[in-house]
Amino acid sequence: MRSGDVFGGGASACVGASAGASIPPVSRSGGCRCRSGSARGAARSATMGRMPDPPPPAVARRRLPRPPDWLTGWLPACMGLGALVVAAVLAPAAARSAAAQVYAPFVLVVGLILVGLVADGDGLFALVGHRLAGLAPNGTALFLGAAAVTAVVTAVLNLDTAVVFLTPVLVHAARSRDADPTPYVVSCVLLANAGSLLLPGSNLTNLIVLGHLHLSGGQFLHRMALPWVASVAVTTAVVGILERRRLRSSAPIAVPPDRAVVGAGLVAVVVATVLVLVLRSPAVPVAVVGVAAVGLRWRSGKVDGAAVREVVGVRVLVALFGLAVALGTIGRRWSGPSVLLGHLGAVGTTSVAALSSILVNNLPAASLLAARRPPHPFALLVGLDIGPNLFVTGSLAWVLWWRTTRKAGAEPPTTRAVVLGLVSVPLAMAAALALVSATGPT
Repeated sequence: MRSGDVFGGGASACVGASAGASIPPVSRSGGCRCRSGSARGAARSATMGRMPDPPPPAVARRRLPRPPDWLTGWLPACMGLGALVVAAVLAPAAARSAAAQVYAPFVLVVGLILVGLVADGDGLFALVGHRLAGLAPNGTALFLGAAAVTAVVTAVLNLDTAVVFLTPVLVHAARSRDADPTPYVVSCVLLANAGSLLLPGSNLTNLIVLGHLHLSGGQFLHRMALPWVASVAVTTAVVGILERRRLRSSAPIAVPPDRAVVGAGLVAVVVATVLVLVLRSPAVPVAVVGVAAVGLRWRSGKVDGAAVREVVGVRVLVALFGLAVALGTIGRRWSGPSVLLGHLGAVGTTSVAALSSILVNNLPAASLLAARRPPHPFALLVGLDIGPNLFVTGSLAWVLWWRTTRKAGAEPPTTRAVVLGLVSVPLAMAAALALVSATGPT
């Protein structure tokens, strides 16, 4: 899950480095091709504090028109608010219970996103991408390093933070090696979903289901560490093997990046991680850390209101919160979902969770399926976290990925990502579920 003004206008300070770049032509297989920039263009990019961008291709593909703001922002917000009001009027007690279950996850993810915004402004993500591009001896090593970075950032700072801030970095890293960005861009969204099993804050669905388990972040980590490793490894292997022909690259362009700032961003990341691991209810403390970090950058003029509004996206938060509360209310008044899960084993629970995610999005699905204590909570999380890779409706991370890929000057290889997701999801869910079963109750 992630908030964000889904198709909002105006490039943010953190992801808009290439907002005006032309889109490279798309290959017949659904990939995106980009060519490295000249030395002069690279030097010019370096002086601007960004990784080098290639010159626009001779024939640029026209962008699809952006949907109107009311359709992608205000309309969903009004619908979510309307669903919330209806639930509160018809079943006030159940609606209060549902809201109490889902409000903390929203507060936590806003805090983590704000921490990611400050870390990105300090140049931490760009520095990692540049180091990867410069040190990797070949395209395969670059891909594996990018996959590891995506998985770690997802685990620590939430999957939506990873998609928003790492997608442009990986596009630029691939361009600096004259490589096709497709494997790197696809792996970013697939690993963001598949890699969100490790910590409670990695995915909002984890927090919703955890409301019934009362586990600390450390206890949750102990249960989900091996399933997380399996999910990440299987997803990485599927993308790497099926995209191996695109993992060819030249030597990197020798352009030194701006020095990253070791300050509020790094401190906020460390403090937020510790709070998530130690506290049973880290939402408010992490949000305070995020707000404080943004406040420091705001006073120094390094973060502006437009960047904060686009990254947080209040309208999308309202839409998702309203829908989650409405479905949670239904799950408390109607025993159907609970009865269904009660008759299913771990495999069936995982399958229902995955299918529900692509039907209504994984956050509302979690609110509905976990309105009452599920009999197989960890199996439920495997389906809610990995299952969204089956299709673009599975999680908000897909939409954010599509938007940020276009801002980075590349056409999102959506069809290719869905195909690879269809291949990787059954294998990753099976591996993760097997390790969940091996380490304790599902």
